[in-house]
Amino acid sequence: MRSTFHGLETARRSLFTQQAALQTTGHNVANANTAGYSRQTVNMVATRPIEAIGLTHSTIPGQLGTGVEFNSITRIRESFLDNQFRNESQNNGNWSVRLDTLQKLETIVNEPSDSGLRSILDKFWSSWHDLSESPEDLTARKLVRETANALTDAFNQTSRQLEELRADLSENIEVKASQMNTAVQTIAELTNQIRRIEGFGDNANDLRDQRDVLVDELSKMANITVRETSDGYQVSLGSQVLVENGEANPVTADGLTGSFGGDLTGGEIYGMIMSRDQYVTDYQAQLNTMVNGLVNGDIEITIPAGSVLPEGTVLNGITYNGNNRTLAADLTVTVKGLNGLHQLGYTAQDPLKAGGAFFVSKDGGPLTAGNIQISSDISADASNIASSMRTVTSGGTESVVKGNKDLAMLISQFNDTKINFGTVNAGALTGKGTVNDFFRSIVGQLGITTQEAQRQSDNSKIVVDQVDSRRQSVSGVSLDEEMANMIKFQHAYNAAARFMTTIDETLDKIINSMGTVGR
Repeated sequence: MRSTFHGLETARRSLFTQQAALQTTGHNVANANTAGYSRQTVNMVATRPIEAIGLTHSTIPGQLGTGVEFNSITRIRESFLDNQFRNESQNNGNWSVRLDTLQKLETIVNEPSDSGLRSILDKFWSSWHDLSESPEDLTARKLVRETANALTDAFNQTSRQLEELRADLSENIEVKASQMNTAVQTIAELTNQIRRIEGFGDNANDLRDQRDVLVDELSKMANITVRETSDGYQVSLGSQVLVENGEANPVTADGLTGSFGGDLTGGEIYGMIMSRDQYVTDYQAQLNTMVNGLVNGDIEITIPAGSVLPEGTVLNGITYNGNNRTLAADLTVTVKGLNGLHQLGYTAQDPLKAGGAFFVSKDGGPLTAGNIQISSDISADASNIASSMRTVTSGGTESVVKGNKDLAMLISQFNDTKINFGTVNAGALTGKGTVNDFFRSIVGQLGITTQEAQRQSDNSKIVVDQVDSRRQSVSGVSLDEEMANMIKFQHAYNAAARFMTTIDETLDKIINSMGTVGR
């Protein structure tokens, strides 16, 4: 015999299940634009049927259905796409930071342009040419001094900008390390909450979404890996465990720097360390080598016959003193850069005065782009610039021939003189080249490196967008689909309500109308 009230229970289960499906659909619609939200679905199952009641076995065919219920509400998520997205995200984070740094370096170098370092160098050599045309003109000497000041200022400014960029990258590494720690701590807290909720048999869908958003952000910072098992949840950076079953292990900027190339192989932090310790450091070293080579690098020159070398000058292992200071023939020698060349001539001062170092360091240390300046003597008096290589003796007194332009001519041709940069930096290019050649190599290297970073950044961004699009197609909320589901579940709910009303009317007939015949 069947239960009279069986239909009411079936209708009730249907109402509750369709209502849950409607509420979940509304939750999906509400979060259609929520970052990292995964659409949720109600998993409906037919409840266990019952056999019609009988003494031994019912003679009624089949089993009697008992309705529907939902056994879980789950989020739609594909772990393979999550892992792929995070792998590509760390690659994109790395190259985007490196590209940004290289673009800043291009701005600092500012070539090709009419206001860059190359243009200032050209003006410096041009001022020496003007001085060779008018060696006795004080204005021409002051022009040399001022263009030299402009050149040293340009070197100082470029070096200062590179150092500031380096400091900014170091500060950003500290900031990113702090952001990592915040994300790691929050992930650990969410893991504990998820474990508590799911310990009661529920699915912590929204908390898992929040945790996945943080893991996605973390994957852009560094090359993390995620491992989830039935025993726990783990986030690692190489061999370093960041989160282990609700326990957070913070990182430090120094620790991340020490992990560079080992545990740390990708992400924004990797790109920052790479940019600071390789890109910026390399261009600082190259700029310093160029400056030092210009001032002190070995160059080969030919001193014209008739030149009078300053007392005590040593060239090719020969010391020139007294009467042997006057050259009878052209002499090809190797000198130490512009400073060495400048010291072979005489200033416009009386009594006779040999030229000193043209460029010096501000702090007395090794010459770099950051500390180069013109000597204090030249800065105080432009007549201390040496341009003559001839002297005349009258009445036993030797004095400079101020109208001679031999040294000014040699320095004006310095732009085309090949420098052995390896003599000032053993790690620099061992071949010879002019200052312009060296600077062009710096600009060319920067341009090629930036193009490659741009290509890598663009490609990685395309892959990230493609993977994210695939992930959204699986996990994202489609408003059209949700509206269709809403109508479906609404009709199912209405039908269940109508079914309950029908059963209620049937019961009313049984209770209030049956057994009244003959009254």
